[in-house]
Amino acid sequence: MAWTDERVEQLKTLWAEGLSASQIATRMGGVTRNAVIGKVHRLGLSGRATPAKPQRGRVNSAGLAAQVDSGTSPLGGVKAPEKLRPIAPEPDFAEPLILSSGDKTTVPTLKNNMCKWPIGDPSSEEFHFCGQSASSGKSYCAYHAQLAFQPAQKRERPKVSTQRILPATRKAG
Repeated sequence: MAWTDERVEQLKTLWAEGLSASQIATRMGGVTRNAVIGKVHRLGLSGRATPAKPQRGRVNSAGLAAQVDSGTSPLGGVKAPEKLRPIAPEPDFAEPLILSSGDKTTVPTLKNNMCKWPIGDPSSEEFHFCGQSASSGKSYCAYHAQLAFQPAQKRERPKVSTQRILPATRKAG
């Protein structure tokens, strides 16, 4: 699929309307979500008129979520200041489980409700898994789930010059 001028304009319009990359790909047809994301990145399209999904809260550097009070102030409909609350308490460290046989948890002894966090080098004889209790349907205990699933970090994009640098031409002499 080639990005014609018409399709690029359609992409820009849909992006400005706040549609997600998946929604844009579906509407345009013949293009994948990843192709839309790549083109948006190459075009340098930044902000949207409206976000694709409403934000429920923001996380600051102290690990606290900003929860906006939905009430209004006496100033005529202005939202009250943000209140900070912890996202979740940090779970305690989980020592690897030692089985009743005295062995550590390995592939043959691993059960569905056990933490599958790998510990050590898989090619070594000492390799094992955490083995602590994991919530139903989860792969890891609370401690290792916190390590595995961390919130996305906001990244600063480097400033890119829009001027094209052309090589100097030599005069024949």
